[in-house]
Amino acid sequence: MMSTTGAPPPTPHAKPSVLRNHIVQIGLLVWILFAAAIPFLAKGAIPFDQPMLRATPYQSRVMFEVFGPLVALIFVGVTYLMTRRRSVDIAARAPERAIAMRESVGLLIYGAAVLMGGRLVGRLAGTHGIGLHLTGSMFGSNDSVAAGEVFVWALYNFLFYAALPYWFFRHRGYSREALCLKSSNPRNDALVILVVLGLGLLLDLPRSGIWRLSSHLGGVIALVFSLLGTGLPIMIFLTSILVPRYYKITGSTAATMVLSGFTYASLHLTEYWTRYDTPAHGALSVIFIVFLFGGPGMVKAYLTLRTGNAWVHLWGYHIIWPHVTGDTPIFVRIFGIK
Repeated sequence: MMSTTGAPPPTPHAKPSVLRNHIVQIGLLVWILFAAAIPFLAKGAIPFDQPMLRATPYQSRVMFEVFGPLVALIFVGVTYLMTRRRSVDIAARAPERAIAMRESVGLLIYGAAVLMGGRLVGRLAGTHGIGLHLTGSMFGSNDSVAAGEVFVWALYNFLFYAALPYWFFRHRGYSREALCLKSSNPRNDALVILVVLGLGLLLDLPRSGIWRLSSHLGGVIALVFSLLGTGLPIMIFLTSILVPRYYKITGSTAATMVLSGFTYASLHLTEYWTRYDTPAHGALSVIFIVFLFGGPGMVKAYLTLRTGNAWVHLWGYHIIWPHVTGDTPIFVRIFGIK
């Protein structure tokens, strides 16, 4: 049962002290070490199954990955400007610190089991291993994907990352507000969604494959399956449940963002394009996953911290962009839409 009694949460660090936070320091150290390791591990070639990036020069790929997390700061800055007059007490929505720690650790262990289970279930179902992204999402794939695999992928992720955790925490007495699923300022939330989404579309639409499609049905299918297979799972598991607890444990916005970035990245360690056939390929897979998903994970957390509404990141910074704009051609091909 939810409890908000006990010792008050730690006082958030002042802005000049952000870099003194140990979690933030660890994040920066990982970024530096990972960036330095890429040339030694890759030896001039990226070994992943990412056909859409095949024509991108090696150096451009590396620069994009290394400095990708810095792009997240643009969205963080824009979000701050739109929410600077708001005051949302995320820590008050989490239980006392000791309970928040136990719940966070328990959920992370559960998430790791679900992540590993997805590989097994996918193989047993005769499909690719199940990850947080459908095979071919974002980067394309040299393998074909059957329509049945889409249903298995969406059902598995929705059930184990969204439905069951939501039921469990609601059963423990947490309200929709405590789970950051209820808006306290719909007008400002809508503004944040529109501006963040508009910024993302500005970056993505000029090169999106949706302009070459003749039917809107593919976009609807991409929206529905992306919502079930990756959007709602991430919203419930990370921004709804873990983000308030991370903040209660750390008392720091920056530390919560870093932890969320690492968590979001870890949920993608079994992406279809990763390779763990050699130590070098395995290390590169981890490095590229952290660089690629660490920044977005931080933005999702920050959007929730500033608005207290996990739905904001779902509509402004996940489903429509980049998944509908980027993955619609994949769904069109899978379902044979003319």
